Amino acid sequence: MGLTKTEIFTEEQNRLAVMLKAIAHPARIAILEQIIKANACICGDLVEELGLAQATISQHLKELKNAGLIQGTIEGVSVCYCIEPKAWALLQGQLNSFFNLYSAPQSCC
Repeated sequence: MGLTKTEIFTEEQNRLAVMLKAIAHPARIAILEQIIKANACICGDLVEELGLAQATISQHLKELKNAGLIQGTIEGVSVCYCIEPKAWALLQGQLNSFFNLYSAPQSCC
């Protein structure tokens, strides 16, 4: 999707695309799963848990944060991350609505 074409889509379509693009990488899904599993802010445990380099984890966290799916706070030299509840609820609602659009026809091509 080119930057000049986003205006032809609804705000909801653009927002969903941004969030889905952010989670469309297995490392980011693993990061989100670890944050959800911890049910708290995570501060640096991800390198040990996932076996990826710190720089790689940082880049993936940046993408997730830019999409609004996680939030971070700085505590000393550490940055702690957790799920952004409003964005997560929005993503869940939009995905539910999207999947509910489809109802299996009796026959298809």
